[in-house]
Amino acid sequence: MAKKTKSRSEALRSFDRDVLYEPQDALGIVRAMAFAKFDESVDAVFTLGGDPSKAEQLVRGTVSLPHGTGKAVRVLVFAESDDARAAETAGADIVGGKELAEEITGGRTIDFDITIATPAMMPHVGKLGPILGPRGLMPNPKSGTVTTDVGKTVGEFKSGRLEYRNDRYGNVHLPVGRVSFESDSLMENFSSAAEELLRARPASAKGRFLRKIAVSSTMGPGVRIDPGSVEELVKELE
Repeated sequence: MAKKTKSRSEALRSFDRDVLYEPQDALGIVRAMAFAKFDESVDAVFTLGGDPSKAEQLVRGTVSLPHGTGKAVRVLVFAESDDARAAETAGADIVGGKELAEEITGGRTIDFDITIATPAMMPHVGKLGPILGPRGLMPNPKSGTVTTDVGKTVGEFKSGRLEYRNDRYGNVHLPVGRVSFESDSLMENFSSAAEELLRARPASAKGRFLRKIAVSSTMGPGVRIDPGSVEELVKELE
């Protein structure tokens, strides 16, 4: 315990909020400064260029993290017959059809992180827009959560696939692991996230696309990352 406290104290002394760090160094600082008694999440915030108020510059999709997030993901699937059985086999936590949609409309509370639906179920699921929309849980073809292959999609989200979307300020928030992860695993997850966001850059976005980047643990301060170094990193991965 004394060694951990000493390491954290040294990290705090060396940490400068005004410095733009290399990704590997920033993630190392975040891990060193973590002090909570639980396994804190490591989260990245990417501030993107462009105007998110314009439909053509909305950045939305999914990214698969090679090492997952370290968090169990609860998946709800709207499907029937063979599709419902495929979802259950793949590990979906909640599976239902029209009746489930009606129960949620009627006030049934369900705890879940991802919603997946078959195209045939969307007329029923669409009525849940006022409930699922504000929570960012509405299935959407662009994010791959409206699909004819529910088994495969459930498996991907259970193993580390994440939805992302820029908010009205152009920020994309993504978990990239836990402080208990090895440094290389965190770095690979972070790199995958950055690579996906650059790939999703709208054609109409002008100037530098990665404007600001910061990483932090659940209880720790944000550590700023040099966007230029991340762009160079992604180029090396291509």
